[in-house]
Amino acid sequence: MLWDTHMHTNFSGDSSSTPESMIEAAITKGLSGICLTDHMDYDFPLPPKDPVIFEFDPDAYEQKVRELQRQYADQLPVRYGIELGLQPHLAKKHAKLLQAYSYDFVIGSSHLVHGKDPYYADYYEGRTEEEAYLEYFHSILENIRAFTDFDVYGHLDYIMRYGPNRNANDSFGKYADVTDEILKQLIGLGKGIEVNTAGWKYGLGHPNPCEDVLKRYRELGGEILTLGADAHQPEHVAYGFDRLPQLLQSCGFSYYTVFKNRKAEFFPLEK
Repeated sequence: MLWDTHMHTNFSGDSSSTPESMIEAAITKGLSGICLTDHMDYDFPLPPKDPVIFEFDPDAYEQKVRELQRQYADQLPVRYGIELGLQPHLAKKHAKLLQAYSYDFVIGSSHLVHGKDPYYADYYEGRTEEEAYLEYFHSILENIRAFTDFDVYGHLDYIMRYGPNRNANDSFGKYADVTDEILKQLIGLGKGIEVNTAGWKYGLGHPNPCEDVLKRYRELGGEILTLGADAHQPEHVAYGFDRLPQLLQSCGFSYYTVFKNRKAEFFPLEK
């Protein structure tokens, strides 16, 4: 009985799923609650072959979520969240958005690195894999220095889903210095990270971030850890959640986190 607090609906440019279908899937799977976290990625480049717009109408989104909260009040708690695609130059725009709407939960994520998306092969052209990965992780530090009004940093090793070497456990030690700095910065700011089970869906053999990063976060004193499948379709809601209690306990966690009104609530991984 866990909460899935990272999922996307047709308010996100890369999902065609209705919010109702995601909620119904969560009810069917026996979740304790969910948070809708649709994409708001301002200034996202539009590749000619894949012109996806990662922005939504925030008024319409709020109206829909509030309506669903009333509709499903007796069946499932539905929290009101957002996933911001962080870039340093967007800090003021993000701050203005968050001042205007009362989200329960804000995920800050890196989907672009200096204007390029690691999802596409051209991000890796003309340099080594290590150089590409290091630029990604250093860009997270740039994002954190520019903007801190988020609750957790999403899928911290997102790049591992799409890079030339997709098995992070074979190569992650190369990036330990910079990921340690990221984790220390987040902990010092009172921010958390998420464990994103889409890594399993993408065939990585582990969540994002991988177990080494989760263990290190805990060793450094990190306690705020949210759970999310990053589902864009109903069948992926709570994907791999059956594995989470044992995996997270092996990394040193006994609780996970859910946000309401931007305040952290802690729940045991197993009762």
